Amino acid sequence: MNQTKTQRHAAPVDEQLDPEVISFRAQFDQKSPLDEIIREGARRMLQSAIDAEVEAFIQENEGRRDHKGRRQVVKNGRLPEREVLTGAGAIPVSQGRLRDNHPDPEKRVTFTPSVLPAYLRKTKAIEELIPWLYLKGVSTGDFVKALQSLFGERAAGFSASVVVRLKEQWSQEYDQWSKRDLTGKQYVHVWADGIYAKVRLEDDANKKQCLLVLMGATADGQKELIAVLDGYRESEQSWTELLLDLKHRGLTIDPKVAVGDGALGFWAALRKVYPATGEQRCWVHKTANVLNKMPKSVQPKAKGDLHEIWQAETKADAEKVFDAFCEKYQAKYSQACACLKKDQSVLLTFYDFPAEHWSHLRTTNPIESTFATIRLRHRKTKGNGSRRASLAMMFKLAESASKKWRRLNSHEKIIHVIEGRSFKDGILQEGIAA
Repeated sequence: MNQTKTQRHAAPVDEQLDPEVISFRAQFDQKSPLDEIIREGARRMLQSAIDAEVEAFIQENEGRRDHKGRRQVVKNGRLPEREVLTGAGAIPVSQGRLRDNHPDPEKRVTFTPSVLPAYLRKTKAIEELIPWLYLKGVSTGDFVKALQSLFGERAAGFSASVVVRLKEQWSQEYDQWSKRDLTGKQYVHVWADGIYAKVRLEDDANKKQCLLVLMGATADGQKELIAVLDGYRESEQSWTELLLDLKHRGLTIDPKVAVGDGALGFWAALRKVYPATGEQRCWVHKTANVLNKMPKSVQPKAKGDLHEIWQAETKADAEKVFDAFCEKYQAKYSQACACLKKDQSVLLTFYDFPAEHWSHLRTTNPIESTFATIRLRHRKTKGNGSRRASLAMMFKLAESASKKWRRLNSHEKIIHVIEGRSFKDGILQEGIAA
């Protein structure tokens, strides 16, 4: 997002703020030469405390055994490493994965270390933590207690008025970003999705409301956030308005390919606004839709068969596996096969692009992973807040996540895509233009 950020910060919003807000944000960026030494010591102490709690929990439940005398609460590897923001900075830790094998789910026990809250994950900056807490339903008045418990003395001077001013600043940043000039920009690949976040934005009057998100890959292979707007996932009109707004602001070059769920009204809108763009359906969404039309007993095997389609080395091989899948399951699960067949051609579009880009083009994972922390919320929060503030908070989360997005594999090959060069099964065809 380098170019986008430069445009947005041409007239910094910070200049409009009072010194208290600027000083508060600066506290979380300051470092000292001793930070690394302190951080490593804190990491070892925290990791030891977590491991000790895991072992203590296993011992406490040592008596929970099945009819054969086998322990029901056992350790099963480790959870993925995550970072926790402390007074010593961001500390990477991992937690042992515990499993309760009791046959009755209602009687199973769960473990959460007291020193590592389950919700605290990769909160490296105040710009990530405050939006996350806001969207989870923490009121402005409760931010003081929440931040003091996480940051200690560093948040001692924090007040509700600072939260209000921070939210207003971020709203201004979102407003500026959503109106930025896109003249000359080109996104070669784009990803689209509708995120049902079930957070403050979803009140009783907007039960079908969701977040429309568009991401893109630039000519140098960098991923950027293009648009974040509230709308209706199935609405062609909402997506048309979003795409037309982008075009009116200067995004006039058709992307080479778009990736998304087949259920989106996005596709009809795309054909109207950027008719030259190719279509690639997301294999994660399609796999889930197909498996939902099959009994659970069949799903594991069918999932493996579906994976063989998009893992095929060539498009011809993929089509053969595709036909074999339908022949195998058609008699008993015709609805599942019909769901797969209707998107056959646009499920295999990725074969016409560099093989190194296939892992990026087969799914909408860049969007899915970015909004996972709010998408997995199943209970409605207390109070809906304002639409403007909620959009600003989600924008800040996405903006923070974008700093970790990695460049496309073999990004230098994207120039061949821009030039219209032909690819067959991921291999560049010399001297042939598409």
